[in-house]
This record gives sequence, structure tokens and C-alpha cells, in this order.
Amino acid sequence: MEATPAIAIALVVLLPFVAAALAPLVYRLVGDFTGWVVALVPVAGFVALWGLLGRISGGEIITVAWPWAPSWGLELSFLIDGLSLTFALTIAGIGAFILLYSGAYLKGHKQGRFLGFLLAFMGAMQGLVLADNLVALYLFWELTSVASFLLIGFDHTRQAARRAAIQALLVTGFGGLALLAAGVTIYAISGGWELSAAGDLTSHLAYPLLVGLVLLAAFTKSAQLPFHFWLPNAMEAPTPVSAYLHSATMVQGGVYLVARMTPHLGGEAIWNLTLMAFGGATLLWGAIAALRQTDLKQMLAQTTLASLGLLILLLGAGTELAVTAAVLYFIAHALYKAGLFLVVGALDHGTGTRDITMLGGLRDPMTLSFIGTIMASAAMFGLPPLLGFFAKEEMYAALAIGQFESLLALVALVLGNALLGAVGLALLIKPFMGQLLPTPIEPHEAPVAMLAGPIAMGVLGIFLGFVPTLAGQLAVAPATSAILGVPVETHLKFSVDLLGPAFWLSLATWVLAIGLFLRLDLGRSLLRRAATTIGWSFDIGFDWLYFGIVRLAGAVTRLLHHGRLELYLFVVFALLVVAAIGPLWLLDGLPRGPQTLDLRFYEWGLVGLAVLGVVTVVCARSRLFAILALGVQGLAVALLYLVFGAPDLSFTQFMVEILSVVILALVMTRLDLDTADRRPLEDWARDGGVALLGGLAVTILLWAVIEGPFDVRLSTFFNAHSVPIAHGHNVVNVILVDFRGLDTLGEISVVMTAGIAMLALIRGARRSKRAEIAPVEPAPQRKRRAARKAAA
Repeated sequence: MEATPAIAIALVVLLPFVAAALAPLVYRLVGDFTGWVVALVPVAGFVALWGLLGRISGGEIITVAWPWAPSWGLELSFLIDGLSLTFALTIAGIGAFILLYSGAYLKGHKQGRFLGFLLAFMGAMQGLVLADNLVALYLFWELTSVASFLLIGFDHTRQAARRAAIQALLVTGFGGLALLAAGVTIYAISGGWELSAAGDLTSHLAYPLLVGLVLLAAFTKSAQLPFHFWLPNAMEAPTPVSAYLHSATMVQGGVYLVARMTPHLGGEAIWNLTLMAFGGATLLWGAIAALRQTDLKQMLAQTTLASLGLLILLLGAGTELAVTAAVLYFIAHALYKAGLFLVVGALDHGTGTRDITMLGGLRDPMTLSFIGTIMASAAMFGLPPLLGFFAKEEMYAALAIGQFESLLALVALVLGNALLGAVGLALLIKPFMGQLLPTPIEPHEAPVAMLAGPIAMGVLGIFLGFVPTLAGQLAVAPATSAILGVPVETHLKFSVDLLGPAFWLSLATWVLAIGLFLRLDLGRSLLRRAATTIGWSFDIGFDWLYFGIVRLAGAVTRLLHHGRLELYLFVVFALLVVAAIGPLWLLDGLPRGPQTLDLRFYEWGLVGLAVLGVVTVVCARSRLFAILALGVQGLAVALLYLVFGAPDLSFTQFMVEILSVVILALVMTRLDLDTADRRPLEDWARDGGVALLGGLAVTILLWAVIEGPFDVRLSTFFNAHSVPIAHGHNVVNVILVDFRGLDTLGEISVVMTAGIAMLALIRGARRSKRAEIAPVEPAPQRKRRAARKAAA
């Protein structure tokens, strides 16, 4: 029975988060079988999505939307088309094998927390590729960064893992801010939050800005130059994380974003040439760097950089053949790269090392791992009839068209694929062929749960290579249609054009790959010598920038947070003056002020009382007298409330002033209240000046408000709703207790907290004073008392 799209979205996006919360409990119940149990979550999502494959391959686009924030016009909307379905099926399918593998890989360890993080990572990535709402897309984008931070730094006791996790979070988080800005810009242009309704954005004035923001987000997530350095460092994560992150999740998020934005931003030179330039540079950088490594995981990490660059390059080319090649290569790469990472984990598990120079002759003791490596490496090498071969043929055919930029890209592709082929040969031949070398532990095969993934994905890659037409109809053509925005028919078939340029370029790639493999040790030595001579890397540059920002933040903190309260208050009130008067002055909104002061005699008396209080505070000869005089201004305000018909406010003001004076007097009892505070003339002038300016600024602001038209909407609302909603005739009390209830509760909580703190200070002062006057017990008596206590 086919699941409805809403149920499919719930199973794919929401169920992993629920399972993540329950994973620790599942581990307590079933122990080391947790991997088998939680693997059912992505299996359920895969089955639900597979049921929609027929509709999507037929050209249908499915949308699902749930109410989210209607007042803001936000819906939690999801879009299922050929592109999102291809990514979602890949994430779910490979995720099932990753969870199964993790249970066996971490056998004997507490797996609940790790599998919970992995499931949350899966849910975030599924939400990213299926979200149509721009706000939801941004939230899922950032969730993938947070989940990867937790997974990369899972072994938080190691400094290298902590550093790699922080580095990945900072770099991808920086790109996330760019994506947020791009989403807001698209909303401002299109008037809606759904990306599918944004339309063509290439003609808008903000198009260059949008291209920069989107590509910044994509390049940081997919580790394109110059943001590539975080990806190899992410190998500090456990092997299942590396396999998942590099094959179907996280780093593919940027590739997905570029593909998803192509109908809206693609087709222009600034988009296409930027993608091709950065993609080609990243392809060659990663492929060359892979030859320099001896750690198997690092070799695979660098080849992932190269593959991501290759995908970005093909999407930048933008033709039907190039995009078809990109989709085909994405599927082939996900299968063989996940398989290779899982085999490397099996090698590490079975031998105790990942150093390729320490491995050899493992084909007999680890036969199943050898078979899995054969299938994955052959796909990486691009041998027919595997799916990787047809992807390579497509990309060569797409760019062999004679244009200058296409020829440059074609050279980069041939050289990059040859380098990747050399690494694929090294991964197959070095560990498994030749004589058996001594390893830290006796070589033994990994358990079936760790080998199921490499074998199944290798077989699937071979099967799809024999039926490329089926893969084209079900996945490649629908995804290509979604990226280009026009219907595309599949042209893939099981055949090899021996006379076409693509095959001869493939042949040249294989020959070059074999030659590079035969000179692998020499190439590694030369590359390491060059790196030592240069002595700088983007990774070191990140450290310079990171610690420079930390030192700058420390210097600014020491400058601004110097611990002098009087300067803090001076800055606050000075900025208050600027904020109050500055906009009025710049916008020509300064009030005219009252022309005459028509005050009655008692009103003049209240003004005089307030002025008398100010003068008394300033001129007080003792602290106690100044504290008592502080209440005079409050008394004048309370009387003003009373005169103008607000007895409840007047009563409240009386209570506040009485409590303020009493509390200040209690707190200040530890000071000499008979002493006056003498201040230097410059302090007196500075603080007095800013106080006068502050009073003047507030007065001018109030005058500006009074001179404007009176808006009766709030008073009308409260008068109309106080009795029917809050059942109170005293509007002020209703506002405080009902309409502003939480605000009032917060104010009461602050006052209560301050009172508790002051009470603790007063009691602490009393205890310290008693301790100062308490007699010191002689040492012999203390010893006798301690002996009696011990005997008792």
C-alpha cells in the first residue's frame, strides 16, 4: 500500500528526531542490537519514498504543507520532485547501512548517544533536501551543522576532535548566515517564503548579491576552495560518521543547494563561470592532496573534496548532458565512497591501523572486505560496466564541445579523474595485494553488520551499470528536469561508443591513472617536500584568524569591561542622550515646546518640590541625608498622579519610594552614613553634565510625543476589553495583571531576586563581623575536643 506524501514526509523527516530521543532508551533495552533496531527508521522512510517514485518519474511534483506561523505567512512546506527524491532516497538507503554498521563498530561501547546524534543528523539532512519553505530550509541547514559538530567531536576527550568539530561548526555556520541573508532577500523579491514560487531571479538588481550569498553558503558546506580545510579535519569523527558525511549528507548539502537554485539563478555567466572555476580548482586540489596521504581515511577525505569540486563544475556547465552527468555521478559517488569508508573502518577494526604503508596481503584473511573494495574501487576508477563509468562518459561528452572554458574544464576533469583512479588503485592494491605485513593486531574479518553495507552498495553499483536506462528513467531524468526546470528524457543505455571522444578520453584517463599509481611513492615524496617548503596551509590560516579574533575579543572586553561602574553608567546615559535627541535632530523632528506655562499655584509648588529634592541630593552633607532626599522626587511624581486623577498610581508610587528609601538605608548601613562623598571637580562636571543632558533629552522626547496626534487605539482596546475579557473595571490593574501579566511577573521576580541577594549580603556581613570578634580557642582545647569527638 502506497503511503501518502504527508506520511512519507513524517517518516523521513520527523521520525528520525523521535528515534534520536529514544535511542539511549533502546540501547538500555537491547544493548548491542541497537543498530539493527534503529536501522528500521531509515528503512521505513526509504520504503515510503520508494512508493512515490512512480509518480515523480512520471513528471509529477508533490507538495506537503502544514500550518506553522499563519500570522507571518509561514507554512512548514515540503517539496518532492526528482531532485529532492533522489537525495532523500540516497540519504535513507545509505543511512540504514550506516546505522547497522555503527552498532557493530561500537560493540561494547555505549551507543545510545552516538546513534541518537546520527539519527538527528539524518533527520536534519532529510529536512534540508525536502524543505520548500526558506525558513525551514535554513533551520535544517543549521541543524546539520550542529549535528555534525556533535558527531565530529564525539570523542571530546581528544583535543584534535574538539578542534575539528569547532572548525566545521564555524565554517559551515558562517555559510549558514549567508543562506539566511539569501532567504530574506528572496522573500523581499518574491513576496513569499516558498522557494518553488520564487521564479526567475536573474533579472533583479539584487541578482549579483544573491549569487554571492548562495554560493558562499554552498561553498562552505561542500568544502570548496578556500573553505575546504575543515573537511579533512572532520576525519576525527568515528568512521561511520565519515562514511555518512562524505557520501550522502552534510557535504552534499552545498551541492544540493546549487542544484536547487539553478532554475532561479542559473544560466548567467557570473553563476556558471564561478561554479566551474571553483569546482575545477577544488577537484584538482583534492585529487592531488589525496596522493600525499598515507592514512586511508585522509586519502578518502581528500578524494571527497575532489568529487565535490567535480559536481560543482558540472552544475556550473549547466547543459543537459553536464547536469545528467552530475546526477549520475552523485549516485555513483555516494555508493562507492560510502563503501570505501566502511571498508576502511573494517580494516582498522581488523588490523588496528589505517596506514596504507603498514598494510599488505590482506586478501586472504579479509576476503569479504577485499571483494567490497574491488567493487568500490572499480567504480572510483570508472571501469565499465559500473555506474561510475557511465557518469564519466557523460561528463566527457558534455564538455567536449570546443569552447575555451569547456576545454579547460575538460582538462581538469581528465586530470582529476586520473588522480582519483590512481587513489582507487592504491586503495585496492596496497592493502590487499603482495605479502602479508605484520599489523598491530592479528588480521581478521569484520562482522557481517559491518560488511553488509560495502557488499550491498557495490552490488547495487554494478546492477545499475547493467541497467542504466532504468536508473535514468527513475532517478536521473527526473532530477535533471528539476535542476534545469524543463522536462528531460533519459538517453542512458547499456552501450559503449568505441569511436566517440568520450571513450578515448576515458582510455587516456585510465592510462594516466595507472602511470600515477606506479609513481605513487615518488609523487607522495615530492608533494610532502613541497608542503614542507611552503610551510603554510589554509588550516594554519584558519588558526591565525581564529586566535586573532579571540585576542581581539579579549582586548575589546578588557577595554569595555574595565570594572568601573561609574564609567558604565556614564556611557549608558550618554548613549541615551544620543538615541533620544539624534533621530529627532536628523529627521527635523525637534519639538517647538510649550509657548506658555499655564500652571496653577499648587502645580508650581510640586515643581518646586521636585527641584528642591534635586538640590538637596546634590548638596547633602551626609550619605543618610542624601538617601532620604532621594524620595522627594518620587513624592513629587506621586502627588502629580494624585492631582491629575490617578490615585492608584499615586499610591503605587508612594509605596515604591518608601521601599526604595528603606532598602537603600538598610543596604548602606555598613557605610559611614554621617560622611559625605566628596568627588573631584572633573568627575562632578562630567556626571553632572551628562545628568542634565539626560534630563533634557527625555524632556524633549516627551514634548515631541505630546505634540504629535494622540493615538487612541490602545486606550480604546483596553477600555473595550477590560471587563468582557479580564472582568475588571480598573483598567490600569487589568493591564498590569492580565494583559501584561507575564511582564509584571518578571518584574516581581527581579525585585524578589534582588531582595534575596541583599538579604544574603546583609546576613553574610553580620556573620563575618561575628567571626571577627569571636574568641580564638586555644590549641590544646581544640585537640581535646577533637579527640572526644573521634572517641564518640
